[in-house]
Amino acid sequence: MSLDYRFTLANERTFLAWIRTTLALIGGGVALIVLPDLGIGELRHGLSALLIAFGGVLAVLSVRRWRRVQEAMTAGADLPSSRLPVILGAVLLTTAIVALGLLALRVPG
Repeated sequence: MSLDYRFTLANERTFLAWIRTTLALIGGGVALIVLPDLGIGELRHGLSALLIAFGGVLAVLSVRRWRRVQEAMTAGADLPSSRLPVILGAVLLTTAIVALGLLALRVPG
């Protein structure tokens, strides 16, 4: 079966969008570490580690997703479902809640 290159390129663009998201997560984690102390002490290190670690995990999951979709298209099968958007949304919501909590606990100084 011949695969239309437009679908392959669309799959690649989707993969690259996921990779941009991983870079943003990792960059946010690094920025949190290099910013001046916000009065939240070591908690920002934990939040930073969470963002960086999830960015790395998401990069691996993105490659896996890209490969599975490509294989399904090549085989003419249905595209596999993905939980990545739900996982990403849950992690970002959790991170936002933790970050807001940390800001609320910030010691003025």
